[in-house]
Amino acid sequence: MQDEPIDKETILNELSEIHKLDYNYADGRILGSMCTEAHPFAKEVYCKFLDTNLGDPGLFKGTKHIEGEVIKSIGNLLSLENPYGNIVTGGTEANIMAIRAARNHARKYKGIVDGEIIIPDSAHFSFKKAADMLNLKIVEAKLDDDYKINVESLREAISDKTVAIVAIAGTTELGLIDPIEEISKIAHENNIYFHVDAAFGGFSIPFLKEAGYDLPVFDFSLEGVCSITVDPHKMGLAPIPAGGIIFRKEEYLQVMAVDSPYLTVKTQSTIVGTRLGASSAATYAIMKYFGKKGYSKIARNLMDNTYFLKEGLEEIGYELVCEPELNILAFNHPKIEAHQFAEKLDNLGWKVSVAKCPVAIRMVLMNHIKKSHLKELLEDLKKIY
Repeated sequence: MQDEPIDKETILNELSEIHKLDYNYADGRILGSMCTEAHPFAKEVYCKFLDTNLGDPGLFKGTKHIEGEVIKSIGNLLSLENPYGNIVTGGTEANIMAIRAARNHARKYKGIVDGEIIIPDSAHFSFKKAADMLNLKIVEAKLDDDYKINVESLREAISDKTVAIVAIAGTTELGLIDPIEEISKIAHENNIYFHVDAAFGGFSIPFLKEAGYDLPVFDFSLEGVCSITVDPHKMGLAPIPAGGIIFRKEEYLQVMAVDSPYLTVKTQSTIVGTRLGASSAATYAIMKYFGKKGYSKIARNLMDNTYFLKEGLEEIGYELVCEPELNILAFNHPKIEAHQFAEKLDNLGWKVSVAKCPVAIRMVLMNHIKKSHLKELLEDLKKIY
C-alpha cells in the first residue's frame, strides 16, 4: 500500500485497464461456464443490500426475512411445502453443507464414525472437497452407457458405513439427470441420507417440465430426497455469489449447529460466518421479476439454442456424446483429440472446456449466448473440420 491517497479517477482508470484482461459474457465467446451475466435488476438490488450480514440476523431482521422467503419459494418450486435452508456462496458450499448434515446425522442417530459417501463418477469435484474436510471415504458408483448412475453399481456400493448417497440433476459435464426416482427408493429403503445436486438443473428442470418437456422427477416429491442444491447464480440469473441449499427437515440444520454466543442468534449452521445478505435480496427480486412464466421462457429459449447448435454440429459431421437433456452439449472432432481441438477454438477466441467423462468438447448454452453467436461458432467449426 502506498503512503499517500490516490484520487478515484486514477484508480478507476487503472481498474478499467486491468478489467480488459477479463472475458466478457456479452461477447458470446464464453461457452464453457455454467455462470452468466446477472440480470441488471438483480445487480441493482444487490448493491442496495451490500452492507447486510446474515451471519448476525438479529441486526438485519428484514434481510433475514427475505432469505426465508427465498428458501420458501425455491422449496415450493422443488415440491416441498415447508423447506429449511440458506442462500450460500455457491454449489460447493451447499454440497459441503449437505454432506456435513448427512455425516452428523448418521453419527448422532446411527453411531457411524468412519463414514462413506457414494457418488457417481460424474459428480462435481466439490464432493471430493467435502470428503476431505469431513474425513469421509468416497465410494464411486459406476456410470451406465448413457453416462448416468448405474443403479445396480450404486446398490452394491452400500455398506453399514454409508452416510449419504449423491445423485445429480444436470451433471456438470453433460447436463444429464440421474435416475433419481429409482435411487430415492433405494435410499429410503435403506434409511440413508440422499442428496441431489441440482446446482445447474434446479432452476431449469421445473420450468422446462412446465413448458411440456419430458424430464425425470428429481425433487422432494420423492420421499427419499433429504436435500437439494440449487444455484440461483446459474440459471436463475442472480449475481454471484448465490448458491442455495434446501433441506427437507430442520433437524438436518440442527445437527450442524454450533454455539455462536456473541451474535444475535444462539447457534449457526452455515459454513460461512459473515454471510452477505445481498445475494438473498437479489435472488428474491429476480424470482419475483421473472416468475414461473419468465423463467420458463428463458429455459425454452436456451433449449432452442441447444438444438440449433446440435443440428448444426451434426450437419457438419461432428460426433455428439449424447442427446442433450438440458442446455449443455458435448461433442468430438472425428480426427482431432479434444484438448487439441479446444486449443484451436481458443485461438479463435472461443472459450470452451473439456469434459473428462467422456473426454469431449463441452459447451454450456447460457443466457449470454445468442443465436448470432452460434452462427459465428458454426462457421469457425466448419473451417476447422
